[in-house]
Amino acid sequence: MESIVRTRAGAVRGAVRDGVHSFLGLPYAAAPVGAGRLRPPRPVVPWDGVRDATVLGPEPPQPAMPHPDPWGLLFDPAAPGDDCLNLNVWTPDPGATGLPVVVWVPGGSFHYCSGGSYDGSRFARDGVVCVTVNWRTGADGFLYLGEDDDGANLGLRDLLAALHWVQEEIAAFGGDPGAVTVMGESAGAMCLGTLLAVPRAQGLFRGAVLESGAAHHVVPADDAARIGARLAEVLGVPPTRAALAEVPVPRLLEAQARVDGEVVSDPDPARWGTEVVASTMPFHPVVDGDLLPGTPIDRIAAGSADGVAVLLGSNTDEWRLFAVLGGLVDGLTDEVLTGPVETYGFRSAAAYGLPPQRVLAAYRDGHPRAAGEVLAAVQTDWWVRVPAVRLADAHATAAAGTWMYEFAWPSPAFGGALGSCHGLEMPFVFDTLDLGRDQMLGGALGDSPPQELADQVHGAWVAFATSGDPGWPRYRPDRRAVRRLAVPSSDLLEDPYARERALWAGVR
Repeated sequence: MESIVRTRAGAVRGAVRDGVHSFLGLPYAAAPVGAGRLRPPRPVVPWDGVRDATVLGPEPPQPAMPHPDPWGLLFDPAAPGDDCLNLNVWTPDPGATGLPVVVWVPGGSFHYCSGGSYDGSRFARDGVVCVTVNWRTGADGFLYLGEDDDGANLGLRDLLAALHWVQEEIAAFGGDPGAVTVMGESAGAMCLGTLLAVPRAQGLFRGAVLESGAAHHVVPADDAARIGARLAEVLGVPPTRAALAEVPVPRLLEAQARVDGEVVSDPDPARWGTEVVASTMPFHPVVDGDLLPGTPIDRIAAGSADGVAVLLGSNTDEWRLFAVLGGLVDGLTDEVLTGPVETYGFRSAAAYGLPPQRVLAAYRDGHPRAAGEVLAAVQTDWWVRVPAVRLADAHATAAAGTWMYEFAWPSPAFGGALGSCHGLEMPFVFDTLDLGRDQMLGGALGDSPPQELADQVHGAWVAFATSGDPGWPRYRPDRRAVRRLAVPSSDLLEDPYARERALWAGVR
């Protein structure tokens, strides 16, 4: 069956399956090519007739995903192409009115973006219009060339353009533009944590779900400008947006990879900045003084997102994913763990700001953890857990409310070594356990992932999108309640991160 909806730019033809209408590859901005290369998103070019919306649109420029993937952890059914600023919509009924809307912002280390890797049909099945977005990453999305650069934070500008599209168009798909909840994981959640501090984002969404990402990952303008100048130097072109826009995409990606490598091989804070040295991500949101006027966590603490309900959290063993796949769990020694930032190709605890002996005392604490397990725990806290706690504390008094969770189901893959790792919650959020490896992190689910947990997690996210409340007590200054999502039962914990809050005080 097919379904036709008329948007402001023209009519689109989608597909209908099991009562869900899907519309794929819908442009929310013009193709960023020619005069639009490395420039802010421009309006969609209207079309005549009925546009086919039954296949995924192209993705923005990005490195090729690692291949082969023997673990079945990655899933990306689309390919990069010109008309890449597009989104996908799943709805139970385009003729409906007033349905809640979720807008999914995928992660990918600010290197990758694959809005087509996620199936929103189960949200639509449960009465929620689901949108997944492609947005520019890497240098294409976050190149910055100094105070006169008027094209900073293009990745964030893409998301704002997509959210404006939702405001203007989603009613034609049955959705309520006044009932939009943004959701994201990893780099996607970090973008949303940043948008909570962006004045131009106000009024575009009433709720935000931040999975394994918060409001810490931004680059100071001076550091970002040095990185942009280095990219131009590698390419042998003047450090101007016009000159860099003339560089073919494959060559720009090669230069981007070289800068990435230099951050790792020469982790000098004076050259790159402390945040970039620790994250090894030279291209991510910039405090440019324009789109983003200040550090997100500070602006949120000052009330920039008081009208937005926020649900956020992390997984118990986030960075074990990278420790296991990278051989860190078995390959790291205490000498390297407590040594310089980069030793023998391994990152040490020094990159994250805690004194080595403090690390050993806090993260072993009587438990015989291997050095690689200790570092994975430190990285989990630095990357996601402590930023989530700081954001929850900053937003705790907001009238719209704050809720925290911890996803704790451990993957059976790799003999259980992954634990409850980064990204593992996503098939539960989307209620797509039955898709197996045809989804991100599907290979980590094992043979019998617990459907009862997917019912619980997906149900909480649907409830939050519908009512602004996931179903457990708020996180407040006097009661730091955190819902631990696990089987056989989920528990409500009281201030479970007191140790982390104290340990990282003044550091993160």
